[in-house]
Amino acid sequence: MKRYLILEDGSSFPGKGLGATIISTGELAIQTSNFGYQEALTDPTNAGKILVFTTPIIGNSGINAIDYESINPTVKGIIANDVGFNISDNEAFEELDSFLKEKNIPAIFDIDTRALVHRLMTEDRIKASIMDTDDEHAFDQIKALVLPKNKSAMVSTKNAYAAPNIGKNIAVIDLGLKHSMLRELSLRRVNVTVLPYDASPVDVENLRPDGIVISNGPGKPEEVLKYVSKIIDQVYGKYPILGIGLGFLVLSSYLNLELVKLPHEFNGTNYPVIEQNSSKLWQTSMDIDQLVLPDSIQKNLSQKYFDMHTELLAGYVINDDKIISVAFNPEGAPGSLDAISIFNQFLNMME
Repeated sequence: MKRYLILEDGSSFPGKGLGATIISTGELAIQTSNFGYQEALTDPTNAGKILVFTTPIIGNSGINAIDYESINPTVKGIIANDVGFNISDNEAFEELDSFLKEKNIPAIFDIDTRALVHRLMTEDRIKASIMDTDDEHAFDQIKALVLPKNKSAMVSTKNAYAAPNIGKNIAVIDLGLKHSMLRELSLRRVNVTVLPYDASPVDVENLRPDGIVISNGPGKPEEVLKYVSKIIDQVYGKYPILGIGLGFLVLSSYLNLELVKLPHEFNGTNYPVIEQNSSKLWQTSMDIDQLVLPDSIQKNLSQKYFDMHTELLAGYVINDDKIISVAFNPEGAPGSLDAISIFNQFLNMME
């Protein structure tokens, strides 16, 4: 089945369709991971995006029950150079095409993704659609469509829920969290209660938490800061706070740090970060479009994590205020586990 990826600037890329046959519009995003396509397309941080995979082929390991980052993916589509079919007779694995049809996600393969990525590298944000035609009417449609805002409100839980265990009691503010983050906390015997993005300070205090996590998620910090800042006001300096991804941006905005827009959004697993005190180099997973200007920080930082590409701050620790804030995903998923010690550091801060 022939389908088209059309861009709002009037260009189109023909390819072969798979997955759902619906028309879909979203923001194009380069996904640089060479593995972990299931985690990437189920990650709530990618809500509203059409993911362009740079790896030559996806789908050859199927879909399994373990690597979901959310049960209901919110990506708007995926673009690939090639896709693996007939991957296994093992009933524990499902083919990518079947999975995409179940989740109502369209996809195109047999696309020159290298040419598409080169095109994206010259633009800031590109709106795109997956359609059956690339005529003038199709381009009129994509220009008229408005992309949604406040994506955290779309993917955050609507009701609080527990991930029970027997250790420290942690409240997680869900801006679009990944299952892998909850898994890492559970492995450390932490009792977690997940709260919506618009939870009140009273909701948090009633849990008598030992620590607060502000999760990763899609969208802009200003879209959720008006809600989360009320909680931070109440708990700052009282309980340890860990911010990840969008949580990093929210904490940085709250602290009046200067956020610098990246030349190109980080979306993948190959982003090196160096820890200043030890000179340890971590290969990290990021899904973020802003980092912190180091010169804008007036507080005494106990640790600094620098992005090697831009020399901007991708994380920091303020022991005096019980703050750990990182732009990268310490749980990887996909990605290495180089930064997994961030969770241990957070638990130690609660002692």
